[in-house]
Amino acid sequence: MKTVGELAKELRTLTGEARSRAVSELASDPRKSVQDLLRRIQREDEKLSGEQARVEGLRAYELSLAHGQIFCGIDEAGRGPLAGPVVAAAVIMPLDGPLILRVNDSKKVPETVREQLYDKILEHALSVGVGIVSAERIDEINILQATYEAMRQAVARLNPVPELLINDAVTIPGLAMRQLAVIKGDAKCYSIAAASIIAKVTRDRIMRDYEELYPGYDFARNKGYGSAEHIQAIREKGLSPIHRKSFTGHFT
Repeated sequence: MKTVGELAKELRTLTGEARSRAVSELASDPRKSVQDLLRRIQREDEKLSGEQARVEGLRAYELSLAHGQIFCGIDEAGRGPLAGPVVAAAVIMPLDGPLILRVNDSKKVPETVREQLYDKILEHALSVGVGIVSAERIDEINILQATYEAMRQAVARLNPVPELLINDAVTIPGLAMRQLAVIKGDAKCYSIAAASIIAKVTRDRIMRDYEELYPGYDFARNKGYGSAEHIQAIREKGLSPIHRKSFTGHFT
């Protein structure tokens, strides 16, 4: 007789009808541990089904906006920090093929999962463009204009060129394509959510690298945001070359 561990491993390798038959056969197993396993498997299946439905809903919503046009989702990361660049991403996902589960607003996804999704998005996307605008440039033109600049850079790096831009809550000046601004788009549209993850992971990696160049500000952990420890470090050490002077004048 197979142990519960062996049964659990076997069930997770099965799919479709084979999995259903195995579960049905185990339903008559009198062992409490087996019944506990079946309940756990059922909860996992229900969670997986719910996640599949959520992602399919994100995709269906953006397809209803696109009306058959080639489109990308656009989002940014890093508008609010005291240091570091603002990063934008534009992503064109394929219309066919499997959807990537757990793609969501990057703020709702744990960091380790974001890293995994980043790789999957790059693997499956038709095209990904990333734009990065420095803290120095942010100080020159302000954060809103710098965000638009990063988004224009991201769109310019796409191939094919999209006919429609589906953006998270903004309309980008200086672009000829049709645009749709979707409020909370990173939680509503599959491609915007994918762009949100690409932008966030890209920026987080940049900030971890800056921790090596400018130690003492804890950039690897705070990513440039204004934590109490970060603000205290500014007061003690002054500004680093990647701090936004327009954001930090009242701390120095």
